[in-house]
Amino acid sequence: MSLANPLWGAPRIHGELLKLGIEISQTTVAKYMSRHQRPPSQTWRAFLENHFRDLVSIDFFTVPSATFQILFVFVVLGHDRRRVLHFNVTEHPTAEWTARQIVEAFPWDTAPRYLLRDRDAVYGTHFRHRVAGFQVTEVLIAPRSPWQNPYVERLIGSIRRECLDHVIVLGEAHLRRVLRAYFTYYQDSRTHLSLDKDAPNPRDVQPPAMGEVIELPEVGGLHHRYERRAA
Repeated sequence: MSLANPLWGAPRIHGELLKLGIEISQTTVAKYMSRHQRPPSQTWRAFLENHFRDLVSIDFFTVPSATFQILFVFVVLGHDRRRVLHFNVTEHPTAEWTARQIVEAFPWDTAPRYLLRDRDAVYGTHFRHRVAGFQVTEVLIAPRSPWQNPYVERLIGSIRRECLDHVIVLGEAHLRRVLRAYFTYYQDSRTHLSLDKDAPNPRDVQPPAMGEVIELPEVGGLHHRYERRAA
């Protein structure tokens, strides 16, 4: 697993082994140093933990293309199970375009209670009116304080390290295809520390009796899913 997935650390490999019914200590497979992040204040942490089932985060990040376009990716992340609820790509983000993404992300009666975001000017009057129409309370982080929106920032970091840093983006359509493939892997296969090393869409533990371990390439071979299949 380590050779086939050079972007994975010991926790990820450990999570995959647990899903294959292999009981082993994480220290046994540890070969990489852990990254230490500055923890948020206890008050802010308590808010995030107390409302994680009713809270979503949104953010933009930029991706340069092979033709020197700067593309903007908008993501909506549900804190419960860390699911990516919606994403889209544009070259020219506006308040109207961003408001339309909220409508697409939360059809019918699926809007959350709280929406966590930064103070970017793209979230203009049109956007705020649309969110208010959903009866969603906006929670704004402090200026220049991305650590107050840690889950979506962590997601963006994972997208870059595990996918976009290894791909030459040709344009909007290509970036959408790449991200769609990555998010399929992220939701269905990738194990998360915060989910007790399960995936956002839960995976069943497969005991050795189910058969041999096979390797299924995902995201163009950047990552793999491991399952047991009968011989």
